[in-house]
Amino acid sequence: MRRLLFAGWIALAGLLAIAPARAEVPVPPLKARVTDLTGTLSAAQRGDLESRIAAYEARRGSQMAVLMLPTTKPEEIDQYSIRVAEAWKIGRKSLDDGLILVVAKDDRRLRIEVGYGLEGAIPDSLANRVIDERITPRFRAGDFYGGLRDGVDQLIRLAEGETLPPPKAATDKGRSPPDGVFNYLIPAIVFVVIAGGMLKAMLGRLPGSVATGAGLGLIAWLLFGLTLAAVVAVIGFVLAFVNTGMGRGGRWSSGGSGSWGGGTWGGGSSSRWGGGGGGFGGGGASGRW
Repeated sequence: MRRLLFAGWIALAGLLAIAPARAEVPVPPLKARVTDLTGTLSAAQRGDLESRIAAYEARRGSQMAVLMLPTTKPEEIDQYSIRVAEAWKIGRKSLDDGLILVVAKDDRRLRIEVGYGLEGAIPDSLANRVIDERITPRFRAGDFYGGLRDGVDQLIRLAEGETLPPPKAATDKGRSPPDGVFNYLIPAIVFVVIAGGMLKAMLGRLPGSVATGAGLGLIAWLLFGLTLAAVVAVIGFVLAFVNTGMGRGGRWSSGGSGSWGGGTWGGGSSSRWGGGGGGFGGGGASGRW
């Protein structure tokens, strides 16, 4: 009997030991720069925050992410946010220039996690000031979007004071390609179909295809630089050449049996974003409102 009781106590102790781990709030998958699990932000507000962060990333190479969730309980927000940092790996590998802003709405708590590479520009004291002076006053007034916007803007200003290497995606002319290069696929295809058909009708199939590829390459050169422009020009020539162009009845038709299916090149699936492998060591600040 004593052995049974002893085994029962051991089993109960084991269940109590693992219960907190099971109750931990899972870290959501990283799919965007702004993740709102509370439904607080509108689509337009999320889009505005995304565009601000994306512009900073394209300009400086550093990464930033915002996570808004109902609660981190039973964990404190600083424990949960470091789990987010370890899972998402925001910032560039070896540079560790990432920033994460975590807001637990129902807990009325927030946390700024600062990567190793930005701790010089954003020490704990300045991160705390961003929370106290930029974010929480608006949160107390119920303006969560305004608080996030002001906080993001101020963190970007501070981070830009750190001397870091430029983005690797910088072109040979010193410009960074716009975020989501694949978003230009549909306009490019439309250009090839319409302009290519007209040029082939006027100049002939081969000269018209060459002119189409050259035109598409020129546009790519203006947007992305010379290296990518050469590739785009060749692709444009091939697509224009295999397309039969405009028929006598004024309708466009494809030379093959396949089709460029509507939606297969949708912007939602082609412009994916994720962390760059950055590391965090607990630098930052927490606050409440």
